[in-house]
Amino acid sequence: MRLPEEFLARMKNQLATSGVPEEGFWESFDEVPLKGLRLNRMKVNADEYKDVLADLGEGVDKVSWCASGFYTTAEAAGNDPYYHAGVYYPQEPSAMLPAEVMAAKPGDKVLDLCAAPGGKACRLGEDLKGEGLLIANEISENRAKALLRNIERMGISNCVILNETPEKLATRFGGFFDKILVDAPCSGEGMFRRDPAATKSWEKYGPAQCMELQYGIIEAAHLMLKAGGELVYSTCTFCDGEDEIQIAEFIKRHPEYSVIAHPELEGVTHAGNDSILPGSMRIWPHLTRGDGHFCVHLKKNEDALVEESELEKIPSYKRKRNDNYGFGKSREALFDFVKSILTKEAAKKFKDDNNDNFVLHSGRVHLLNVEERLFNGLKVVKLGQYPGEIKNTSVERIFIPSHSLALAINYEDIREDSVVSLSRDDERLIRYLKGETIIVNFEEYPELKKKGTVIIAVGKYPLGFGKITGDGSIKNQYPKAWRLV
Repeated sequence: MRLPEEFLARMKNQLATSGVPEEGFWESFDEVPLKGLRLNRMKVNADEYKDVLADLGEGVDKVSWCASGFYTTAEAAGNDPYYHAGVYYPQEPSAMLPAEVMAAKPGDKVLDLCAAPGGKACRLGEDLKGEGLLIANEISENRAKALLRNIERMGISNCVILNETPEKLATRFGGFFDKILVDAPCSGEGMFRRDPAATKSWEKYGPAQCMELQYGIIEAAHLMLKAGGELVYSTCTFCDGEDEIQIAEFIKRHPEYSVIAHPELEGVTHAGNDSILPGSMRIWPHLTRGDGHFCVHLKKNEDALVEESELEKIPSYKRKRNDNYGFGKSREALFDFVKSILTKEAAKKFKDDNNDNFVLHSGRVHLLNVEERLFNGLKVVKLGQYPGEIKNTSVERIFIPSHSLALAINYEDIREDSVVSLSRDDERLIRYLKGETIIVNFEEYPELKKKGTVIIAVGKYPLGFGKITGDGSIKNQYPKAWRLV
């Protein structure tokens, strides 16, 4: 492919001074880009990986730097029921590195500052296992919509999605987060072979404009990271001005940061002590199987000074107990619905976990495990889990479930009379994904209820809700915006 002359000249010098062999580098731009998928560990156990990959027609071709990542030869996943059930996330192999490096733990407060389309945010949500808080921010309103869909598809329940600038978030969340991921906007040189149009964008904007943008983003991230916290910075470019030099200059401004090295990761080039930024990492397309990528893991000293935030200035308030829908009765309507589809033990756990997390806005229900006031005045796309809404009739309050609730439920927690599990090659699954009514035979499902809400699943992975009638017809409740055409 044709590469910009300025890029050619700079990279020849960069490769020579970094000690990375030039042989094979230029030829890598003409190679077919690699594809990958990351299995969703919230739904798939490690001992099931091989079976799921076999279902997908894939062998076990592991990405060495990601525990749940695999290379794939599959084409677009849009018609695959496993994709719609959130069993896996299609992701370029190199892009799996930053979240693996961050290694979020249950209970952490984590920020993905530049989150769309959501591959890294979903991985962080998997690591949290429903505990703690994930804030996924995206400055582009349109890209935030794609982020929302992926977060819900993968069954991430403890996530707030924001559509804000890093600078505004920094004034609100000073010293708030345990871990922050900055997958920074960049000149995209590592994507040239995947998207030839990226070279035209590079020629138009160039790395210099990206460097200025990255400077502001990482400074905002610094303000939001607590003492002792960790920051992962990554790009998909080769340009050292956007990578090693950018971070080396950041550490000069903020000497309370140090680099955490990860020599245990195979297939990654680790910068030595004679480099610009010892301990930083690169994926070179001619040295391993992945697009060009840069990543560095930073730690903030335990005794570092932390900027004050606006949080203390926001008035505290109790969640509304009374509104037009009736707070208490609306909450009970949710729990009654959950009891109708989940086992007794699972329903009790759901209630215990969410009794104090219930938020009601004009009939729309949210489950949020932190104070709602944290997000006052911010552009909120998703406020924690959105299980559904309350319909207020003349005699009762009825809970109407959202599609995202079905995707956040574990198959093992569903009552036997409330699930229709279809094999992945059952033609009814495609009909369901198209929004059509499907029919089941009660001889196939002798325990199935004759009336009410049921969950449609592909194997052991929930896909969405439907309403069954006595003749075995299941009225489709798959969202119109998600349906196959």
